[in-house]
Amino acid sequence: MTANAEPAGLLEDTITAIGPLDDAAVAAARDRQETLTKPRGSLGRLEDLSVQLAGIARQCPPPMPEPAAVAVFAADHGVHAQGVSPWPQEVTAQMVANFLASGAAVNAIAAQAGADVRVVDIGVAGDLPEAPGLVSRKVRRGTADMTAGPAMSGDEARRAVETGIEIARDLIASGYRCLITGDMGIANTTASAALIAVFTGADPEQVTGRGTGIDDPTWARKVGVVRRAVARHHPDPAAPIGVLAAVGGLEHAALAGFILGGAAHRVPVLLDGVIACAAALAARALAPDVTGCLIAGHLSTEPGARRALEVLGLRPLLDLGLRLGEGSGAVLALPVVAAAARVLRDMATFDSAGVSGEKA
Repeated sequence: MTANAEPAGLLEDTITAIGPLDDAAVAAARDRQETLTKPRGSLGRLEDLSVQLAGIARQCPPPMPEPAAVAVFAADHGVHAQGVSPWPQEVTAQMVANFLASGAAVNAIAAQAGADVRVVDIGVAGDLPEAPGLVSRKVRRGTADMTAGPAMSGDEARRAVETGIEIARDLIASGYRCLITGDMGIANTTASAALIAVFTGADPEQVTGRGTGIDDPTWARKVGVVRRAVARHHPDPAAPIGVLAAVGGLEHAALAGFILGGAAHRVPVLLDGVIACAAALAARALAPDVTGCLIAGHLSTEPGARRALEVLGLRPLLDLGLRLGEGSGAVLALPVVAAAARVLRDMATFDSAGVSGEKA
């Protein structure tokens, strides 16, 4: 750095730290898969996943992706005022209380999978009382209505991204070896559709889903809202902070940072549904190599999720017809990810087991 150079910020430092999968570890993992006591390729995508995990960690076999933590980023959305959801906005804060009481689906599934749940208030409209398990990092009290103006300022979007980076960093520093994306925010599928439309170039109708299960008139209104917001701002997908500020949510920005933070520390990040997929597109626009550290936990029924995953080049591990969010689908995939790592690490080789290999 020259004497007059500006010091890099947290976001820039994080982006600089993100690189591609390690070629040597990838090659070693592929070679080891060839020696394990099984027909070549017989474990299908588990083999590919184990190779990816080795490439992420830069070592073969890779460390087990445990313990794992789900970070549920919670925020409200000004676009709720456009009637895109039948659920009242106060449900966001009520569900945060439910997470903290271990009463939500993600809590139950995480308990089964052996993952811990952390809840981050990045932009809930109301005040939340202090509680064990709640991380208070509110950037603002929900976004503004993106059909009337930007959802947030560029500075607020950046702060939310950097908060996500910090959450990832702190979880990894405390020993977590797999990060799982979670979210909560009434009307956040509307912002997700807008983000996906911008980053993929898709028509809003193609990537706008029914969220909590809205009826046809509400869906049509929701498509129109997304279309108006995108047309109003004309966000440039090459300027991802600007896109997040124009039509995103605070949880999307924080999740983008969370994803970047995991990748910078060479830890796998397990993506949930459409909200996480929208955030991943923003993270990819900031650091293209981030996709190497991403694992799509499941395929959401939201059409935007499928489109986003196609652009990200990710194949989901599970397809269970889920659309809940919270991190629920990603946590369900955690045992599959752990199994891939354990197979590469613990299976015997043909030589060590005294088993004859395939004849040439």
